[in-house]
Amino acid sequence: MKTLYAVEHFEKFIDTLNLKGILQYDYFVNWAKVLNNIEPIEKELNLLNTAVGKENIEELLFNIFKEYPKTIKALPALLAIRDKSVNILIDKTNYIHKHFNFKKKEFSDSDIDSLVDFVMKSGLGELIKNKQIKSLPDYCTGVEVGLDSNGRKNRGGTQMEQLVESFVAILCHEHELEYLAQANAKKIKETWNIELQVDKSSRIIDFVIYRKQDSKLFFIEVNFYSGGGSKLKSTATEYIEMSRFWKNQDVEFIWVTDGKGWSNTQNPLKDYFERGNLLINIDMLQNGYLEKIIL
Repeated sequence: MKTLYAVEHFEKFIDTLNLKGILQYDYFVNWAKVLNNIEPIEKELNLLNTAVGKENIEELLFNIFKEYPKTIKALPALLAIRDKSVNILIDKTNYIHKHFNFKKKEFSDSDIDSLVDFVMKSGLGELIKNKQIKSLPDYCTGVEVGLDSNGRKNRGGTQMEQLVESFVAILCHEHELEYLAQANAKKIKETWNIELQVDKSSRIIDFVIYRKQDSKLFFIEVNFYSGGGSKLKSTATEYIEMSRFWKNQDVEFIWVTDGKGWSNTQNPLKDYFERGNLLINIDMLQNGYLEKIIL
């Protein structure tokens, strides 16, 4: 156990950093989410698709909106926005806005005229008219894929959690330990009847392992940094305080982190480590370091 706090351990941690990343096949696109977002407006997209390539695009859109007002709810998706209403600045000097609500229950002819104007001025109408968009359902799927890419950062964190949980689950199964994922103080109290003070009410611990024979808790926080930045330093600073806070309640704090981001940002990590805190990476997980700490 003492070797986990030795200088050699930190050097080994740096030498065995995962530089290739942890991307798995499901990182790129959450297809279920994309298709779930398309499904409620699929019929409306097909109705709007009848306007593709037509010269009298404005007249056709007016008629479609008039006869099938539910098609209006598809407009935000076609313009890559999640909001169901928008305010457009139409007079910059006098700061005058025009409000568009795509989820109204009823639309007057004047409302529909404004919506057709909105589609044309947004540029979408010309793309439909000129057949630069040949299929609105296919185009909308592409838009959803683009919007979903914003979720990749969160999926990266989730993938590291999934990876670490595979080691935690095996360890607990083989050695009659218990664990919780994404646990708070209330859940810990309900599960093991252990009362903990928290530094903030919203605190969620990635993994909590419970060693029954001596009622010992181990808290594990998990992250992966493929790039550098100020986030790495702030995380290390936060975990120094977290480790101190939990140790004062006889809880062992373990930080499992990895990624080439740490290659050029070692000082905050070293500061955390030199204060007598536990630090391991994926390679160390694979080589039984979690067992060394907990067993």
